[in-house]
Parts: sequence; structure tokens; C-alpha cells
Amino acid sequence: MADHVVKPLTPETFPAWLALAEKHNGVWGGCYCSYFHGDTPTTRKDDHDRATFKRRLVDEGVAHAALVFDGETAIAWCQYGSPDELPGIYHRKQYDAGETRPAPWRITCFFVDRDHRRRGVALEALRGALALIAQAGGGEVVSFPNELVPGKRTSSSFLHNVTRSMFEEAGFVLERHIGKSKTVMRTTVLPA
Repeated sequence: MADHVVKPLTPETFPAWLALAEKHNGVWGGCYCSYFHGDTPTTRKDDHDRATFKRRLVDEGVAHAALVFDGETAIAWCQYGSPDELPGIYHRKQYDAGETRPAPWRITCFFVDRDHRRRGVALEALRGALALIAQAGGGEVVSFPNELVPGKRTSSSFLHNVTRSMFEEAGFVLERHIGKSKTVMRTTVLPA
């Protein structure tokens, strides 16, 4: 892990991000990490394939992620952004009904290359996202990780936003539960 570097998702790093997504058949059934994004005034999700949609959002500056690089190869990402950029969260009605302090930032999705899993890379990506949020002025950050049932195996395909324990390790605090296994967790990031 000492050789890993975190970089923001930009038009310059997009090809490395795309290579990682394509290595895994578009990730999460061809989502290309677009599920949580909404349309913009110039880009509608239904008008493009998912990879093109994501590229357009990156070019418009409304798709954010911390990419973990091993050399020149992206091996993981943590997607973050404003609620306007990422409106499509699971259990949205339940989340909105209990939200008393809307945060300016949210974290919605992670992905780690299958050749680098179980080595702490997702936590590197999360810490990288928090550092990029600090560089952007900081503020409160919410996320919706899974709470695993002790003793029950959970497929990684259900862990697009990793686990509560990893967020606790990064300093997040549990606020409440939503849905069957999702949590709402929050932290405050100071400006860099």
C-alpha cells in the first residue's frame, strides 16, 4: 500500500478509471458508477450508454471520486459529491424523512479491483475522498454503509458502499438505520 497514490477523478484520470470499470464489465452489472447520479441541464442519463454518461459528468465537473492508483493503474475508487450530484440513494424517502441536518457532501459508492481486495484499499479510497473534500472546503459528510449481520456471509455485490465498521474506522458516527441493512453515518471534515 505504500506505493498507492490517491488522485481525483478528472478528465485526465478518467481513462484509468474507465479501464478499471471495463476490466470488471462495467461494474455492478454495467452501472459504470452512474446509478446514484442524476441528470444535468445538458446531460440526460437515458440519452447515453453508462460509460459515456459518466464521462460527460466528469467533463462537466459534476462527478467526483477518489481514485487509488498502483503505479499508473487505478485499482479502486470512492465516489462522493453533493446531494444534487448524487440524488439517487437507496431508501431516499426514509432518509429524507429523518434528516434534520442535510450535509453538503455524501459518499455513495466504492469499487476495488478484484486483484486488490481485502488489503485495505477501500479504506484508502475513503480517506482519499475525505482529503479531497477537505481540499474543496470541507463540511459534513454522510454516507450509507451496510451493517453486516454477525455470523452471516454477505456477498460483496451487496456492499457497494462497504461496511459500517470501515466508516467507523475513518471517524464516522452512526446516526440511524434505514432500510433493512443500511445505516446513516456522518462525520465533519475540516477545510484543508
